[in-house]
Amino acid sequence: MFGNLSNMGKMLEGMQENAKKLQVELESKVFKVKSGGGLVEVTINGKCEVTDINIDDSLLSDKESLQILLIGAINDANKMVEDNRKNSALGMLSGVNPFGGK
Repeated sequence: MFGNLSNMGKMLEGMQENAKKLQVELESKVFKVKSGGGLVEVTINGKCEVTDINIDDSLLSDKESLQILLIGAINDANKMVEDNRKNSALGMLSGVNPFGGK
């Protein structure tokens, strides 16, 4: 019985290591999103930090449209990061069998 607990502890340590590696990998990713047919482009990293914004000059005189397109692009970029995190976590968990088999 105690051997199983030891194996469980090793498995949990391995999962923690993998989770740390996954977190670093996710944070280093970069996502680009365009809205308004490419009039606005937002670049965001895996930490959900906006790292770059490109705005077409034609939007500079239309504040309302610019605001709407920026909000949409930032929300889409954040959703991409979250979806990527979920898919990566599910991928990591799909390889774990708590019963020791493969």
